[in-house]
Amino acid sequence: MTPTTAPASTTAPASAPAPLTAAADTPKPTTPPTSAEAAEPTTSTPAPTAPTPLTAPADTPEPATQPTPPPTPTISPALDATDRDRLLHGTHHAPHSVLGAHPVPGGIAFRVFRPFALGVTVVAGQLKAELHDDGDGFFSGLLPLQGVPEYRLAVAYDGAVQEIEDAYRFLPALGDLDLHLIGEGRHEELWQALGARTMTHQGVTGTRFTVWAPDAQGVRLAGTFNFWDGTGAPLRSLGGTGVWELFMPGIGEGELYKFEITRPDGSKTMRADPMARHTEVPPATSSIVHASHYEWNDAEWLAQRAELPAHTAPLSIYELHLASWRPGLTYRQLAEQLPAYVKDLGFTHVEMMPVAEHPYGGSWGYQVTGFYAPTSRLGTPDDFKFLVDALHQAGIGVLMDWVPAHFPRDDWALAEFDGRPLYEHEDPLRAAHPDWGTLEFDFGRREVRNFLVANAVYWCEEFHIDGLRVDAVASMLYLDYSREPGQWTPNEHGGRENLDAVAFLQEMNATVYRRVPGVVTIAEESTAWDGVTRATDHVGPGGFGGLGFGLKWNMGWMHDSLDYMSHEPVHRKHHHGEMTFSMVYAYSENYVLPISHDEVVHGKRSLVSKMPGDWWQQRANLRAYLAFMWAHPGKQLLFMGQEFAQGAEWSETHGPDWWLLDPAYGAEADHRGVRDLVRDLNTVYRHTPALWQLDTDPSGFQWITGDAAEDNVFAFLRYDTDGSPLLAVSNFSPVVRHDYRLGTPEDIPAWHETLNTDTALYGGGDITNPDPIKPEPQPWHGRPTSIRVTLPPLATVWLRPA
Repeated sequence: MTPTTAPASTTAPASAPAPLTAAADTPKPTTPPTSAEAAEPTTSTPAPTAPTPLTAPADTPEPATQPTPPPTPTISPALDATDRDRLLHGTHHAPHSVLGAHPVPGGIAFRVFRPFALGVTVVAGQLKAELHDDGDGFFSGLLPLQGVPEYRLAVAYDGAVQEIEDAYRFLPALGDLDLHLIGEGRHEELWQALGARTMTHQGVTGTRFTVWAPDAQGVRLAGTFNFWDGTGAPLRSLGGTGVWELFMPGIGEGELYKFEITRPDGSKTMRADPMARHTEVPPATSSIVHASHYEWNDAEWLAQRAELPAHTAPLSIYELHLASWRPGLTYRQLAEQLPAYVKDLGFTHVEMMPVAEHPYGGSWGYQVTGFYAPTSRLGTPDDFKFLVDALHQAGIGVLMDWVPAHFPRDDWALAEFDGRPLYEHEDPLRAAHPDWGTLEFDFGRREVRNFLVANAVYWCEEFHIDGLRVDAVASMLYLDYSREPGQWTPNEHGGRENLDAVAFLQEMNATVYRRVPGVVTIAEESTAWDGVTRATDHVGPGGFGGLGFGLKWNMGWMHDSLDYMSHEPVHRKHHHGEMTFSMVYAYSENYVLPISHDEVVHGKRSLVSKMPGDWWQQRANLRAYLAFMWAHPGKQLLFMGQEFAQGAEWSETHGPDWWLLDPAYGAEADHRGVRDLVRDLNTVYRHTPALWQLDTDPSGFQWITGDAAEDNVFAFLRYDTDGSPLLAVSNFSPVVRHDYRLGTPEDIPAWHETLNTDTALYGGGDITNPDPIKPEPQPWHGRPTSIRVTLPPLATVWLRPA
């Protein structure tokens, strides 16, 4: 439609659309153009010139006494050939500079790029003007306006007309401070700046899409809202930061999208958003626009979690793989079962294997493609928050495995994201991970380091995660990790240390601890790197500051102790040092004792199946080992299924064998007995500060006997800060040791048995010490007094002052 009050144009060529002020039924003038009109600029595409002003009606005669003023010079509103070609081929870095509405001589030029549209009309208040169809989806028109109006577009398609906002009339929706911090690699809330973010911008609701792709010739947005054809949705480049941006009005939550990137060689690749906060369920790979509406109810938990540092607090961890703990359950269904189960067993924390999005379930989450998105296999990000919240309300902390070491090569994800190495190192030898066929991050690139540091903060702040267990730290720290000579290049000092990775880990830990009080970071580091849990500003003998982790997995203890337990008791005396060696270095770091998923898969057998002997002996060995572990300095971690002596290896396809606890199963009592022991271990542990208060202080531990190899006996004391002890004695031989003498502190008048893994309740032979045990004035083990106890076979006994 055109306004009835508009004058007729006297200069528009036959192919031009009627301008905003032209009536549709006004005939063209028959007089030839003036010389001034003939001198106007021309382009290869015909377009309308400026109409006469709105104040001159079509039927008003010109005053006879007034000379005709020369018209204002005008330009064609149509795009020139270069801009047109770059937009068609997805290589335009500044589409907003040519599309949308722009003041030009003679009025306001409107340019619209809507592929597949049959027509486009500018709607400004009561006025409408149909734009000229310039071909290939381009439409343009020059309107005689003094300024850019508030306008919308009526876009006609076959059988429908959509009235929409013009995405190219908006200023950038990303601020200069954000861009500065991104350029510096210091944006600690990067997820607030990059990715898809719903918002109201310039009074209009929509979604801002931003992506870092510095090597791209152009970036376009494709999704369900444009039928996955990004041709008409190019993003603009924001300066030299490598960030591309587009605010899309009317686009909201739930829309699927990807970025179509034109590589430096001109080829194109369709990529998921590296910062996506929600994704399709694999194997689908699209990103999803997400806005959280979750309201937390864990303020009490967050307020108290920082009261005690993790290394001086009770910390017993139940590790699980969410997707297979009870297969088929969603996040919200898990929230109905998992907190109650973990609380009943007395664990202080759960540790979830990686929940970040990953394409292949068989990787258990350790090959991440969506670093900012909880896996959609089990629900939405808000559903995952619901699970974390439920655990917190049950008094259970939540740790999460985090994988900053590497990422898979999927061609829709991070690998050569914009056509060249971007997230990975540009040196192919540095980029390729030799063990897993993946790519290693370029920790020396500030934007990549920012991506990962912000990601660590993101999980802690947005999802209230209480700690991150960082996977594969050793593979990050060494340039020669799993590499042969000639496959790696020394650092600037000639060493094998990856200085970039060291700096990244230090920055990550320092940032997380500064921003999120009460969290803990835990390193899975399998070598003897000096200072994993040392402060970053404390330089060690190797010349490096500490990495700044709160805790470190004690892989040496795990390997040594499991090797000892795998031997028949008759041979254990030859391996006695494997159980005592850990105390040589126990205080070099702040340790976690991990019996993790890695030890019960791929032919390693389940924990109980590692034990020698018949079924009774296997369970007895397992019970004795668990109590030895819970008493040993360090925090405890046990993988799901091992708490009830599952005989089979874990498989992500079916999870733990819960049927073993079915009362109808004949051996159910055997498995329930082990689970009852784990519950009691955790209960006594939490109420006995001697078992955790001085975990990282040598004054909290004393050997009673660490050299009784012939007896297969280990006995030691644990102390709390008040000097109150717990005496732990393990007999890893299959014989009862009556009146076994142990040296004891002289200031304890009597001892009583607080836990015995051989009790009938746990499935043992019920050989116990039911009465208080009083010291005798007979020196033993270098102490002035001693006690005589009965040690059950293949059992651990805990004694406390009576």
